[in-house]
Amino acid sequence: MLAERRHQLILRALRSGGPAAVTDLSGQLGVSPATIRRDLVKLEEDGLLTRVHGGAVAEEGDQPFAEVAEVRVAEKDAIAERAAAMITDGQSVLLDIGTTAYRLARQLHGRRLAVITSNLVVYEELADDEGIELVLLGGTVRREYRSLVGFLTEDNLRQLHADWLFLGTSGVRPGGQVMDTTVVEVPVKRAMIRAAGRVVLLADAAKFPGHGMAKVCGPGELDAVVTNEPVDPATRTSLEEAGVDVVVAGKARA
Repeated sequence: MLAERRHQLILRALRSGGPAAVTDLSGQLGVSPATIRRDLVKLEEDGLLTRVHGGAVAEEGDQPFAEVAEVRVAEKDAIAERAAAMITDGQSVLLDIGTTAYRLARQLHGRRLAVITSNLVVYEELADDEGIELVLLGGTVRREYRSLVGFLTEDNLRQLHADWLFLGTSGVRPGGQVMDTTVVEVPVKRAMIRAAGRVVLLADAAKFPGHGMAKVCGPGELDAVVTNEPVDPATRTSLEEAGVDVVVAGKARA
């Protein structure tokens, strides 16, 4: 395997699964630990990751939508199916950016709903579904992440109200704070929260505990979290103390 390809796979593994040990990366890529260590040194020199004892962690930052869409698809689909079951026909639904919101949009075909979004992939998915009243928010296009941002998006949201918001995240801190790695998206997420009657966070198990330099909201601004595995005890306690319903896909309640 060429070094460039190994580097891509290492970064993808770190970004999708969090910190990883040299031995784990070695097994995944089928190369020696010594090769992985050399790769990690090079990637650290390029500013793409930070080496830690026995392994490495990726630097936080943007990932192209197409890259993120390829990871943890089954987990996202389980979350999306459970989230879709919360919605009643005739209601209005606000869908955040991100790949889990896109997977949720795929679950909404054939429903009678109003869907509001700044997610261009959600728009493309639902554009031909005549049963759905589709509202695309205005704004500046972030091409790599297929989203709309900026003051136009925020202004549109001030004029709207949705029964549900399904919110994405880069990670959830043990204290229940919802984080994001991309500062430009945070004002839009906050405007979505203000525009919604009920706020549901969609977060697969890799988001607990999570990363992100910008705080979107605290646990008190959430009504529910839908995930695919039981949440770590510290985060679960913080969420439940704030009155958040923690729902594990495939189970009645978590």
